[in-house]
Amino acid sequence: MSLIYSTIISIVNRISYEFHKSYLFTTIFSILSFLETQWVNSYFKRFYPNENFLSILNRNYIIKNHVFNPLVVILLFSIFLLLSINSITSSLAVTLLIGFISFFIGVSIIAKFLLNNSNRTIIEFKRDDIYSLGFCLMLVSIVFFFISIASVGGIPILKPSIRYLLKPAFTMPVFLIIPATSLVASSYLKDFQMKKITRSQVRFRFLFLLAIDCAILLTLGYRTPLLAAFLIIIIIGYFGNIVSPWEVVIGALIGVGAIIGIGYFRSVKEFTITTATNPLNTLQNRADFTLHVLNLLDFLGGNFGLTHGNLLASTIPGSELGPRMLVGKLIAWRSEVTITPTLIGQMVIDFGKVGVAVEMCILGFVLGIGFKIVQKTKDYFYIGLYSLILTYSILGIETGILDVQVIGYFIIAIFIYAIYIVKAKN
Repeated sequence: MSLIYSTIISIVNRISYEFHKSYLFTTIFSILSFLETQWVNSYFKRFYPNENFLSILNRNYIIKNHVFNPLVVILLFSIFLLLSINSITSSLAVTLLIGFISFFIGVSIIAKFLLNNSNRTIIEFKRDDIYSLGFCLMLVSIVFFFISIASVGGIPILKPSIRYLLKPAFTMPVFLIIPATSLVASSYLKDFQMKKITRSQVRFRFLFLLAIDCAILLTLGYRTPLLAAFLIIIIIGYFGNIVSPWEVVIGALIGVGAIIGIGYFRSVKEFTITTATNPLNTLQNRADFTLHVLNLLDFLGGNFGLTHGNLLASTIPGSELGPRMLVGKLIAWRSEVTITPTLIGQMVIDFGKVGVAVEMCILGFVLGIGFKIVQKTKDYFYIGLYSLILTYSILGIETGILDVQVIGYFIIAIFIYAIYIVKAKN
């Protein structure tokens, strides 16, 4: 395994070095360096609120230390359910209770027990290696972004109907910009921790990364990956003391506004609603429909499941139907539509209430271990890794964790955490 890692790192380091040495990228980074200097020394920056703005938030223990505790997943899941005016069945209420308790056990009991006496970072990753890997993933994402645009002959955000013509083979590599953002941003955090750059400089670089993400993902008309990029920047900034607690709260409000705004704009463009519709209705209708789907999946899944792993297996590329299309076939006999099953939808339809108990406990354990390591080490890489899996857990509240690349991120995290635990015990 170390040979594979060394080979990959050697290749990406070489690619990164050659690109940074090229005339094009030398020019680009010179321009960015100039803009960064102007940002740091800007007169107008003094008008931006400082860290003590809304100091009551900064003094709050939970906001200061536990905003991104893994248990936030359960809190947000509960809020999402409350958005719906539909009621849940008694069976689904039991399923949710089982899932929430299992998740809590994974986060607060198992993870705490395994890392109770570990106080040092066992596996360290070189900053330049992580940056090069992130930089190369971003290059791949940008290349496939232009291929995706060319394949549909237009810009999806301006003409939403052509978004459904985008080919997954082209768009999946575009979404590599999300882990790329995590890796590059965490590398900049390392520079800040080593005092190689100032807080103002790292904030500028975070904003620039977010601007790239917005330009690419908004152009393609995708909302969820854009929110992922936004969340990752906020979470890394929060743990790295780059973003103030009050900015996290404001950022959360902006994120909710973005969900409502983009959904409303797309719905108007696709003529599914009129401009007279209240934008908040788009969020409520989405919650209503998703909860209705979850009620049906819970009924079909019962105690021991219906598909017995087939839904999870359908995430593998080459499957006849993708996981969300399979959900559509199960509940509506329509395989041409994609339906989001929520975080526990796959668990309950595959393995029933038993599956919800096991999988939610595993998810809670993985997030709990990640959070514990971040608290103990403050290491830039582990902050970036935790931000990536927590982000997709939060977004998975509605969409489910059903994309092969996202599952891959969790597998990588589990592998790294497992090595950390084993070595920490020795």
